[in-house]
Amino acid sequence: MTEIIGTWALVHTVTKDAQGRDHPSLFGPKSMGRATFNADGRMMAVLCDGRPDLPANTQREYVSYCGNYKFDGARLVTRVDATSDAARMNTDQVRAVRFEGARMVLAPPPRAIGELTLHRELYWERISEV
Repeated sequence: MTEIIGTWALVHTVTKDAQGRDHPSLFGPKSMGRATFNADGRMMAVLCDGRPDLPANTQREYVSYCGNYKFDGARLVTRVDATSDAARMNTDQVRAVRFEGARMVLAPPPRAIGELTLHRELYWERISEV
């Protein structure tokens, strides 16, 4: 668990469909995010579209949640107990985890949007030890 403890900044996202074609990030071309994991097993995350101005008729994407987490070295499970998205409340948010050098890569389950199934990877860099 110790390798994820700290505060992380979102630095890059990759979104692909089931055929491997690239798609825009759900949080826009300037995604912003922070995630903090403490040694007591508590975490919080916030992600948003970081563009200062959005195109007309575009809604800013935003999500935040927190809860108790468990991490086994490859899989992160957070039991959500507070969130900006009511559908996440009291759910387990599961992420595959791998490390590439100093970066942590979180991969949520595939997400259906319309007729597409999108596979996402979120790349994070540690900005503090806690």
